[in-house]
Amino acid sequence: MKKTTLLAVVGLSPQVVTETLYALHQNGRTIDAIHLISTREGKDKILTMLIGGGKGRYYEYLQEYGFSVSAIDFGPHNIHVITDEHGNEIPDIAGMLDNERLLEKCLELTFRLTSDPDNAVLFSVAGGRKTMSSCLTLAAEMYGRPQDRLYHVLISPEFESNRDFYYPYKESRAIKLKDEKGEYFYKESKYAQVNLINMPFVSIRQSLTAARLDRPMDPGTLMLSVIKDKKPQLTIDLRNRKIIYCTIELDLSPLRLAIYTFFADQKKKCTKEQKHCTTCKECYLDFNTIEARPKDLTDIYRKISGSRSLDEMAKKGIRELDGDNFRSYKSKLTADLRHRFGPDALKIIGISTAEPEGKNGTIRYGIEIDKTLIEISY
Repeated sequence: MKKTTLLAVVGLSPQVVTETLYALHQNGRTIDAIHLISTREGKDKILTMLIGGGKGRYYEYLQEYGFSVSAIDFGPHNIHVITDEHGNEIPDIAGMLDNERLLEKCLELTFRLTSDPDNAVLFSVAGGRKTMSSCLTLAAEMYGRPQDRLYHVLISPEFESNRDFYYPYKESRAIKLKDEKGEYFYKESKYAQVNLINMPFVSIRQSLTAARLDRPMDPGTLMLSVIKDKKPQLTIDLRNRKIIYCTIELDLSPLRLAIYTFFADQKKKCTKEQKHCTTCKECYLDFNTIEARPKDLTDIYRKISGSRSLDEMAKKGIRELDGDNFRSYKSKLTADLRHRFGPDALKIIGISTAEPEGKNGTIRYGIEIDKTLIEISY
């Protein structure tokens, strides 16, 4: 038996859930389950305003329009809160790491819900911060199927996000509103318009291999898996401050790009003849060697930064690398590459390490990709 699940992102205005549900019902869509993705603060709003111990606005809507409570699987167990690395619920989407965890949650839940062939998933991107709707849209583009849909809901401007409006009531009631000047006025709820917008989206699911559909994966890995380049070229474009791998682009700051280019150039200029360049570590350098070649780094940086003076850089910047800030830059660069291209690509184009040789050896750094596939454009 076919079933339909509503998957929505929700911020601090849980009204979007009942508004979306109302719009779907008005368009003849039956909903069998509701799953919400939110933050800790958003969850508190949902529990207080929508659920309310079985007396919230969600239950008011069901009763008013004659729907059985048992007909839809929805409750606290269907609120999926974004958590940090320690499992703590985050209060808001405040930065890059929070956004990455939000995307992981969207991909994970979308993957799970779309794995059931008898379940159609309706994605609602009407709630939460813009980054929340963007992440859920991306998840739909990764895993969406022909039976799935992406929706937005448009509400009459004067009623949108109003704390007293949750859906057009059967019996119209006066709602307290605020005009553009901040002055209050009342308007009957019967004048509220709730429009369901079917948003087109292009899914790459049909292009994914079975190995890419056995568990949730990051967007970079999924995107690279559908690109059929026989030889995955790595291009470093210094003029435009970006690297390109398998046609996917990543913008980098001048400092991180200079460090990355330094290692790519080291690999590209290696003269050792090897049948398998990717397994050779001859061009890998230990930090002492890197530290002894500041001019190589600063020359690359000048080509990237143009007229910017090196004197503008902090003392511990590109001019005077030490072990600590080198590891910090490398860590941030690795995060950039992983986020954009995925962990599989990171093994090939990331700055990797070679184990020390002998008792007094040190860790050496380099890039694994074959030198013939590297192009550096000045």
